Amino acid sequence: MPGSASTVTGAVDRLENAGTLDPVVAAVRKVVRRALRPGRVRDALHGVWLGHPLHPPLTDIPIGTWTAAAVLDLLPRTNRVASTLIAAGCVGYVPTIAAGWADWSELHEQQQRVGLVHATAVATGFSCYVASLAARAGGNTMRGRVWSYLGLSFITVGGYLGGHLSYRQSAGVNHAENVAHDFPEGWQRLAPLDDLPDGELQRRTVSGVALLVVRRGNHVDVLADTCSHLGAPLSEGSFRAHAGQGCVVCPWHGSTFQLADGAVVRGPATAPMPRFETRLADGVVSVMLPGAG
Repeated sequence: MPGSASTVTGAVDRLENAGTLDPVVAAVRKVVRRALRPGRVRDALHGVWLGHPLHPPLTDIPIGTWTAAAVLDLLPRTNRVASTLIAAGCVGYVPTIAAGWADWSELHEQQQRVGLVHATAVATGFSCYVASLAARAGGNTMRGRVWSYLGLSFITVGGYLGGHLSYRQSAGVNHAENVAHDFPEGWQRLAPLDDLPDGELQRRTVSGVALLVVRRGNHVDVLADTCSHLGAPLSEGSFRAHAGQGCVVCPWHGSTFQLADGAVVRGPATAPMPRFETRLADGVVSVMLPGAG
């Protein structure tokens, strides 16, 4: 019903702007960042190796097993199988929540407010499932079922908020995806080579698309300027050499991309940056998306 939908979304919209949560958000964020320092472990939890966030696919394990257990609890003589599924979901929850906290710690404040409540709801659901296992182990199957259905209720609320984060607040999506669709085909004039300062990060616009331009002598690297993580202007970032390759570091959350091919060197970004081919003719630099000629 339109009225009920508007009531739910209105409540979540108010949650986005609930500044009273900010002291808790700041305290939790500090703990998470201290526990997950920049490096291989955090990048693995972000999903850099996977090419997109790791947290969403990991949620399939606890949600799937806990939902299956709820169905089995409606049938006779299924307590042992349902208990096994609940236990599997509890085990799968551990890496899922670790990946979730890693992503959450590098989001905007409105996203972090919703994410904090999302994590609280899911953690409460997890606690209910632990209580369900304890009751079942003690021989009280009925109490175990009550705890598991209560847990599923919290998981459902958490799942809704997770969907809101992804689809309404664009957490985890590729913010540079539209570049390949918006940029015209073929070679496009960028600028005279002499107009590009040597060794500096420059922002240029071609056909309404913002580009990051880095000139080093007669060589010019060009990437989309909108960071794939949360849309920061990479041209306001910094240049860094990594493993002999020139890289750009995002000014907002430190995502690092190779200039040569746009590959992710360090998260929280997981999607590579769109890279442009360049050519120099008569002192003028032109750019083109690979394969668009």
